[in-house]
Amino acid sequence: MTNPLLADWTTPFEIAPFDAISDEDFAPALDAALDAHRAEIAAIAANPEAPSFANTVEALEAAGEALDRVLGVFYTVAGADSNPRREELQRAFSPKLAAHYAEISSNKALFRRLATLWEQRDSLGLDAEQARVLMLTHRGFVRSGAALEGAAEARMTEIKGRLATLGTAFTQNLLADERDWFMDLAEKDLEGLPEFVVDAARAAGAEKGAPGPVVTLSRSLIVPFLQFSPRRDLRENAFRAWAARGANGGPTDNRAIAAEILALREERAKLLGYPNFAAYKLETEMAGSPDRVRELLMAVWGPAKARAEADGALLEAMLHEDGVNGALEPWDWRYYAEKRRKAEHDLDEAALKPYLQLDRMIEASFACANRLFGLEFRPLDIPLYHPDCRAWEVTRHGKHVAVFIGDYFARGSKRSGAWCSAMRAQAKFPKVQAPVVLNVCNFAKGSPALLSYDDARTLFHEFGHALHQMLSDVTYESISGTSVARDFVELPSQLYEHWLEVPEVLKEFATHARTGAAMPQDMLDKVLAAANFDQGFQTVEYVASALVDLAFHEGAAPADPMAKQAEVLADLGLPHAITMRHATPHFAHVFSGDGYSSGYYSYMWSEVMDADAFAAFEEAGSAFDPDRARALEENILSTGGSREAAELYIAFRGRLPGVEALLKGRGLAA
Repeated sequence: MTNPLLADWTTPFEIAPFDAISDEDFAPALDAALDAHRAEIAAIAANPEAPSFANTVEALEAAGEALDRVLGVFYTVAGADSNPRREELQRAFSPKLAAHYAEISSNKALFRRLATLWEQRDSLGLDAEQARVLMLTHRGFVRSGAALEGAAEARMTEIKGRLATLGTAFTQNLLADERDWFMDLAEKDLEGLPEFVVDAARAAGAEKGAPGPVVTLSRSLIVPFLQFSPRRDLRENAFRAWAARGANGGPTDNRAIAAEILALREERAKLLGYPNFAAYKLETEMAGSPDRVRELLMAVWGPAKARAEADGALLEAMLHEDGVNGALEPWDWRYYAEKRRKAEHDLDEAALKPYLQLDRMIEASFACANRLFGLEFRPLDIPLYHPDCRAWEVTRHGKHVAVFIGDYFARGSKRSGAWCSAMRAQAKFPKVQAPVVLNVCNFAKGSPALLSYDDARTLFHEFGHALHQMLSDVTYESISGTSVARDFVELPSQLYEHWLEVPEVLKEFATHARTGAAMPQDMLDKVLAAANFDQGFQTVEYVASALVDLAFHEGAAPADPMAKQAEVLADLGLPHAITMRHATPHFAHVFSGDGYSSGYYSYMWSEVMDADAFAAFEEAGSAFDPDRARALEENILSTGGSREAAELYIAFRGRLPGVEALLKGRGLAA
C-alpha cells in the first residue's frame, strides 16, 4: 500500500489526510523524503552548468517538497497531540534531521555555487525579492558553518546533532512533568472558587481519570485557581509544582540539559568567529546587538519594578488584614491582586468570564479580519488530527486564500502554551500554493468554554500570527509569512491584540453565555479601565525572564545555569513575591530549540512597534480605518521577509518608534 504521507493528497485543499495516516507511516515516509531531498541537493551541487539563480537558488527553493509535507504533519501532531510512540519518533527524528541539514550546509560544491552567485549578485539582473532570497540563502549557509573546514566542520555537525537531541529531551521532560502532576480537590476545597473554575477542575479530573475535580499545571486552570482559591495551603502546593516543572530530579529534570545546551551554543558561536552566542544570534535581528537589547529591557525594568514594589506593598497589607503574618509570597500575589482589582475597579473575573465565550471570541477575531482585510470564514467538515480541532476556509471576494485550523483546548497530550504554525506556507514558486495555518491554545474546557480576558487576548495574539501567514503574498516560501526577524515576528500578533479592546468589538461579541445579553456598558468601561491593572507584576516577571536569557548567552556559558539565574535576579532586585515568568528548567522558548534563545526580549521589542502601530489607526479616527488597514497589509502582513524589518515598518508608519509608546501603553509612563 502507498504511504499516505507520500501519496498525492486528493483531500479538499490538499489538506493532510489525517484519517488515513497512522504513527507507523511517519518513519518510512521520513526516510523516503530524506532520500528524495538528498538526491535533489546532489543534483543541484553537481550541475555541470554555471551557477545561476534559477539552477541553484530557485532549485533549492523547489527541493524538499515531500520532506516539508511529512514534517508539517508530524510536528503538528507531536506538539499538539503527543503519545509515547510520537515521542519516541521525535527523539529518533531530531538527530537524523540535524545530520541531514548539516550535510546540506557542509556541501562544498553547493556552497561554491552560492558563493559565486553572491560575488556576481550585482550583474545577475535580479529583482528585489530574488536579491533578498539570494542574500538570505548565502547568509544562512555561512551562519550554518558552510565555510568551515576539517575538524571545525566536523565539530559543528556534532554540535547541531546534540543540540537537536537535547532540545527534544527538554520539551518532552517538560510535557511529562505537566502531564503527570495534578492535585485532587475535595468538595470542601472548591469553596470560594467561581463556577467556571469548578467546571474546569471537574473537566480536568475527567480527562485525567481522577475520581473528582483536580488542578493541573495547565495555565488556563492553575492561574484562575491561584486567583480565586482562599486556601493558602492549596495555592502554595499548586504554585510550587508549577514553578518546579523541569526541576524535580529524576529522568525529567532539565537543569543539566540547559547547562549543556548553553555550553554547546557558545562553542557553536565561537567556531563561527563570534565572541558569544548572543552576538551570533542577534546579528540578524532588528536589535543587532546585546547592548541594544539590554538598553531596551533596562529602560522598562526601572518603571516596572517601581510599580510592582508599590503594588506588592498594598497586597501584603491585604494579606496581613486577613490575619496572615509574614511576607507576601508568589502564591499570594494573584489572589490578592484579584481582590484588589475587584475592589478598585469593581471588576470581578468570575462575573466577567461568562461574557467571554470561546466561540464568540473566535467570531470576534474573524469579524475584525473581515472589516480590516475583507476576509471571510466558512466552516469546513474535514478529518483533522484530533476531535477538538475545527477548520475554516478563508476567502476574499470569493477567492480561496487559506485554510485555518483552530485547536483550542488543553489536554495531557498537548505541550503547554499557545502557538501558530503553517502546515503549508504561501508561495508562488515552483507552484502557487495557499497556506494551511494552525492556531493551538490551551484553554480550559467547559460547556460552553469560557475565557479569561488574558485567554481572549491570547486568542487574538495567535490569530494575528495566523493573519501574517494567510495574507502573505510573496514568490518564495523561504521568505513567506512569519519568516522574518525574530524581534519583528511578534508585531502582527501583538498588534492584533488591540482589536480585542475596541469597545464596539466587545459590545458586539462579549455576550453572556446563559442570557445572550451584551456586556453592560459599566462592565465594558471597567474592563477597559482595568486593561493595565497589575502591569508592574506582568512586566517584571517578563523582563526578568528576558534578562536571564540574555545573560545566559552574552558571555561565557554558565556551568550552573541555576546559579547564574539567581545571580541575575539578585542583581536586579527581583521582588520576593514575583518569580520569572519562565524559570530556566521550564523555559521552553529558550531551550526547546534556538527560536527564542537570546531572543525572548523580542516580544517587548515588537511591543514598542505594536503600541505605535495601533496609534496610527487611532490617529486616523477609527480602529478600522481602511487606508491604515491597507497600508498594514501591503507593508507588513503581505511582505513576509522580503525586506528588512525596519524598512517594512518605516514604509507603514514613516518612522521607527521609541520606548515611550510602550511605557504609555503599559501604563508605566511617569
